[in-house]
Amino acid sequence: MNSALLIIFFFAALALFLGIRATKGKEMNVNEFAVGNKSFGTLFIFLLIAGEVYTTFTFLGGSGWAYSRGAAAYYVPAYICLAYVLSYWMIPKVWRFAKDHQIISQPGYFSAKYRSPILGVVVSLLGTIALIPYIVIQLKGLGIIVGEASYGAISPIVASAIGAAIITIYVTVSGIHGSAWTAVIKDILILVVIVFLGLYIPFHYFGGIQPMFEAVQAVKPESLTLPSEGYSVAWFISTIILNALGFYLLPQSFSIILSADGEKVLKKNAITLPLYTLLLLFVFFIGFAAIIQVPGLQGADGDLSLLRLTMQTFDPWIVGIVGAAGLLTALVPASVMLMSASVGLMTGIYRLMRPNATDRQQLTVSKLLVFVIIIIAFIFTISGGEALAILNIMSYSLITQLVPALLFSFINTRFMNKYGAMAGIVAGVSIVLYNAVTGMKLADFFPSIPTYINDLNTGMIALAVNFLIAIIVSLTTNRLIAKSRNELLEAQEIVKS
Repeated sequence: MNSALLIIFFFAALALFLGIRATKGKEMNVNEFAVGNKSFGTLFIFLLIAGEVYTTFTFLGGSGWAYSRGAAAYYVPAYICLAYVLSYWMIPKVWRFAKDHQIISQPGYFSAKYRSPILGVVVSLLGTIALIPYIVIQLKGLGIIVGEASYGAISPIVASAIGAAIITIYVTVSGIHGSAWTAVIKDILILVVIVFLGLYIPFHYFGGIQPMFEAVQAVKPESLTLPSEGYSVAWFISTIILNALGFYLLPQSFSIILSADGEKVLKKNAITLPLYTLLLLFVFFIGFAAIIQVPGLQGADGDLSLLRLTMQTFDPWIVGIVGAAGLLTALVPASVMLMSASVGLMTGIYRLMRPNATDRQQLTVSKLLVFVIIIIAFIFTISGGEALAILNIMSYSLITQLVPALLFSFINTRFMNKYGAMAGIVAGVSIVLYNAVTGMKLADFFPSIPTYINDLNTGMIALAVNFLIAIIVSLTTNRLIAKSRNELLEAQEIVKS
């Protein structure tokens, strides 16, 4: 067994130990399982939210996008920072309402706000559809990282299976507490690894960051600017806005919000987290360096640029540390995703079917759903999951269709009711899925449309339609309800007379 594999196994065992031990001294109930009894302070919220940023998708895909698509990769830190700015005003409102109404999940919030259990069902199903592809990408990424970093000593499928087992064990034992404690070692390790690689590699191969970009400019200048079509400025801006709006609507991020012990915790993190997000630039430096040092990676293999360059540059023990960091970037976010999806289904559907279920029954169902979801995700992981790959690309577009319902939930207005919210969500999701399946763009319907409009992220177009449909349906149903109420009152008056 090589040293890289030993280091990876050590950190996997450490993550499992911390995840299980996190429940020590706590009596596990459904509230504790889902949101830590709303007791997490600034540090744990920081680590958990950061954990949702530095996933295997970021670890591999961030450098991979810089390698394959160049400047387009900069949309990632841009939308995350914007999401934090927006969260300063929006998220405390969500937390306050959830605190007052003992809400522990995203479906519970929308169901209570609009007094509609059916809307809770819609939200729970949409959240699960959006999350399963993300869990798959974590398991696949984990398999790739461990497989590469172990120099082939362990296969990607076996690595994914071990990772899935670790996640399932400490989620069912400790809930969100396990994710929080594992996030501690994950964020320390990722901080050290990313900064080290992002600085060492440019200086080692090029003598600095500026000389590295000059070398890229000479070999592949198009990677340093946005193209005029496709991943253009219009795509860049619309994707930043769309993803920023959807960031905290992903069920795992929503669960983290609800686990905070106060509004000030959320505001402090909104201020500090953008600085931590700048670490993504070091990931991009590695991808740009790989353009010169590891040429020829095509398509999805571009995501291997960080690992291939690391293996080319360092001894196995350093590769093992990098692999361990990659392992943890899968375990932490995937565990929160798994927990939030299971609790979302339990609160959105099971509670509707069994309104008198005890806390113990709710907790048991949540844990059983953990097994169901991880099995489904693992099946797609080993079977290829091409259909899920399409959904993964569209996950943000899907979950962002909750934005109109969220924004209008902050105010009492006739422009949004439960009927309009559901109609808007269905309309927006239908557009997103149609585009995902067919690949159709606006130019297919309007051939003379300007490029800057055709390049808009389809999710933004779906969101605009969502807003329009939601408002029209809300106003129409309000008018019909008012008319029916008046007719009923008139009928009652006639009966009385």
